[in-house]
Amino acid sequence: MLSKSRKAKKMISLGTVINYTLLTIIVFICLYPFLNVVAYSLSSNRAVLSGKVTLFPIEFQLDAYKDILHRGQIWAAMGTTILVTMLGTAIGLILTIFAAYALSKDKLKGRKWISALILFTMYFSGGIIPTFLVVKNLGMFDHLSSLYLPTSVSVFNFIVMRTFFREIPRSLEEAAYLDGASDVQILVKIVLPLSLPIIATIGLFYAVSYWNDYFSALIYIQTPEKFTLQLRLRSLLYADELGAAGSEGLGSQVMAESLKMACIVVGTIPILVVYPWLQKYFVKGVMLGAVKG
Repeated sequence: MLSKSRKAKKMISLGTVINYTLLTIIVFICLYPFLNVVAYSLSSNRAVLSGKVTLFPIEFQLDAYKDILHRGQIWAAMGTTILVTMLGTAIGLILTIFAAYALSKDKLKGRKWISALILFTMYFSGGIIPTFLVVKNLGMFDHLSSLYLPTSVSVFNFIVMRTFFREIPRSLEEAAYLDGASDVQILVKIVLPLSLPIIATIGLFYAVSYWNDYFSALIYIQTPEKFTLQLRLRSLLYADELGAAGSEGLGSQVMAESLKMACIVVGTIPILVVYPWLQKYFVKGVMLGAVKG
């Protein structure tokens, strides 16, 4: 018996070592691109040119970040992106909550048909050109509303939130009905306080989606003053502004590369700052919203 228990312990310890080793490798693979970008942005021109930069900065410098601080276009684009992200996330959450709560009720007539129509749009869409024509005919072309109104509701987020609402005990709502509460009062005073994990999770999904989106701005926005941060970064990455960068004292193509890497880091920082505050809700919200289909 003792020998069997010892063998079992050895197998468990070996399995633990293998798991931690695999997890360490996966974490390194995920972190390497970001660490490499940070290292490039903090390295000197000579180090970047020589190709020595990998995970850690060589000949540490902050010239690229200093240049960003003096670039009004970058900060204006970041302000536009923050505004679009906040408006899009707020509108998306409101619409998703109301739609998911209503369609989670069995007493709603036509609930299955409405849900089927919403689910249909998850697999089939009108396409880029019809969507563009709709946005243009509604007067949203070259307006910030075109960046969040056409994509206000995500069907995936709607399904997750609807599943979460179905898991809330019906006895709570029935007791509120007996006390004379309306559907809106039940939603605001009972359901939403119990739904903070899923609200934080869906809110993070919307925020990351709007923050990282550049394709909508690429199609609908023409005025440079209305460019989002991702569209401005795209211009840098595709060398649309390298000539202007050189004229502003960057000095070389290599410094332009450092500047682009620094812009990527600056564009990533806000999401990295927000995520830890929502992480405790994130895992719980996803698990609770995915118990049933």
